[in-house]
Parts: sequence; C-alpha cells; structure tokens
Amino acid sequence: PGWLRRLCGQLLSERLMRPNGVQAVVRGIMEGTGGGTGAEAAAVDWRKCDTVAKILASCPQQCLSLEDYYRLVCPQILDLLHIQDKLTARQFQRVATTTLLTMAKEHPQLAEKHLLQPMLAPLLRC
Repeated sequence: PGWLRRLCGQLLSERLMRPNGVQAVVRGIMEGTGGGTGAEAAAVDWRKCDTVAKILASCPQQCLSLEDYYRLVCPQILDLLHIQDKLTARQFQRVATTTLLTMAKEHPQLAEKHLLQPMLAPLLRC
C-alpha cells in the first residue's frame, strides 16, 4: 500500500542522513548477498548493488535541499571504499562506485564538489 511505501521511504531517508547511516542501510540491504556461487549469484549481487546505488543517489523528499543531501551522504559514500572485510568491501565498493557514477551523471557540479574533489585531494596535494 502507498502509506507503507511512504513510511518506509521516510524511515530510510532519515537513517541515510544520520552519521554512519549509509553504511547501516547498505549492510541491511546487502545482508546475505555474496554467499552463493556461480553466475546467478553474481547477477543477483550486481542487481542488489545497482539498486542500493540508485537509492543512495536519489535525494529524499524529506531533505530540504539537494546540496544538504550531498553534503551529508557523500562523505559516507566515500567511507564505503575503506571497509576492511574482503567480502563486504567488494560489495560496498561496487555500491560506492555505482553511486558515484550515478551522482556524477545526474548532478555533476555537486558530485565534483562532494565526491570527486575529496577523493582526489591527496593526488592534487602531491
């Protein structure tokens, strides 16, 4: 029903914009993925990663501005690239890179400011 979809969307949005919210949402959705073998398991894994990336790249209705959303969520997306556990890191890196690409296509200026510049800052300092 529509009311349940709106409520779930609101709760998801609120969680994403909290500290470590992106990682919690990604862990919750990706839980149980990656345990299988073969082409079918890999395809399911990729589809889940793409779906999570689309969710992360979409600014929720509850957010006051797209700039605020990017400011809160992009550092958390970059943090997904630094996960230590190998299996989890692979999934999180897929989600992070797909989200980064989606955000860069949809809002290039904001993605450059909140994702690309922080990610490339060490190289620019050299």
